[in-house]
Order: sequence, then structure tokens, then C-alpha cells
Amino acid sequence: MSPFLELSKISEITRQLPQAMQEKGYEIRILMPRFGNINERRNRLHEVIRLSGMNIIINDNDNPLIIKVASIPAARMQVYFLDNEEYFQRKHVFTDKDGKFYADNDERMIFFCKGALETVKKLGWAPDIIHCHGWMSALVPAYLKTTYKDDPTFKNSKIVYSIYENDFTTAMDPDFAQKAVMGDMTEKHTEIFSAGTNSALYAGAIQYSDGLVLAGENIDEEVLNIVKNSNKSVLEFESTADFENYYNFYDEIANEELAQVV
Repeated sequence: MSPFLELSKISEITRQLPQAMQEKGYEIRILMPRFGNINERRNRLHEVIRLSGMNIIINDNDNPLIIKVASIPAARMQVYFLDNEEYFQRKHVFTDKDGKFYADNDERMIFFCKGALETVKKLGWAPDIIHCHGWMSALVPAYLKTTYKDDPTFKNSKIVYSIYENDFTTAMDPDFAQKAVMGDMTEKHTEIFSAGTNSALYAGAIQYSDGLVLAGENIDEEVLNIVKNSNKSVLEFESTADFENYYNFYDEIANEELAQVV
């Protein structure tokens, strides 16, 4: 997310969209990984002791979750950073210095998705809309519709998922789908993710989301076909200065169930 990390199109929209929604009256919380090339001193990150101290279990291993926070004064918004020494204290984001996809990107993704939901729970804040961006957050919709579906924090939450251009061509670890299982889930719930490709991650997120945003102009054809056959509400790619289209889309998704009951 800009200005903390300028990596892709996602960094721009995740900076501008929350501010636009806040200015329209939404209460916003932003969560992102604390990648190692984010400068803590310059960006004034500091640890939130009351939120830190949780452990995220992956493959029977306990992984400490540290929560840090920084503010964007111009927007009066706080950003929560999920940190872990083993997963995020690196000079590069998703690939090493030679451009090789990190072998543990699957676990880094699982850690972030589980950690984000546990952090929101610990905040004691029940969101109406959870908007996930890109492949790093692709497991969040699956967790919300299974393990967390009856959780008081999330039981009324609707999930919007933004799809971007495919970012990587290397598949995740072959055991990714099995590692991603949590709580009372089974491997059947994560089977759709099992290929571990960028398109497979999007396919899984699409299946479990309530609304979809086509957030790029060059989305993979295979992914577009999955979207087309999903029968989900879709916001087409369109750049607007005030994000009015997103505001209306959130409203539509939030009221969808009510409209069906009526």
C-alpha cells in the first residue's frame, strides 16, 4: 500500500479507495503484511502490544503474530501491519534477489489471511464489508465462509474481492491446499486452490466471495471466464476520481440478502 510500499497497481488503489470511502462516511480499517523493505522509522510504525502476542498455526507450527500500526495523517487513517520475523523480515517482497518466487509464499499467504481475521476479532470491530485485494488475500473469503461463518464478528460481513492481472507464473507448494485448512474445514473446502497457480487462487476467492471487482485491464482470460460463470455481482474495471462506483457497489452487496428476503 502506498506510501509504505510502491509495488503494483494494488498499492495505489488500496491507498485511494479507503480514503474515498471514509470521506463518504464509512469507518475503515486497513491490514497489510509488514514486508521487510518497509522502513519502520521513516513510516513511524510502532507495535500494538494489546493486539500482538497471538500465534498463527501453520502445519502444526506456532508462528508469532506481531501487530504494528502507522497512520496516514493526510487521510486520518490507521494501517495495521502484520509482522513475523520468519515470513516477512526480508529485503524483497515475493521473490528473492534473483527473481525466484519464495518457496514459502504459500505459508506467508496463509499466515497473513489467518492473522488478518484474528486481528479484526481482537479489535472487537465487526465489519459490514471486507474488501480483499489480490492473491495474497485469496484465502480470506474461504475462511470467512467456513471457519468464521458463525463468528459474531463476521457472521453479517459481506466479502468483496478485487481481481488484478496475474502476478506470478510459479505454482505454490504442492501441499498448499492441505496447509491452508483450518478449524473445522476439510481439504474439500480448499480443493479449488490446490493447483496453487495465480488463477487457482483467484478461482477459490471468486467461489467464496459475495461480490467481485475487475480491478485491472489485462485480467487472465481463464479468470474472466470463471467470473462470468460465477453468477456473482461484478463491478467492471472503471477509473473514477471519487470511487462513487465502489460506494454504490458496497451498498448493493451489503443489502443483497435483505433484497432477496423481501
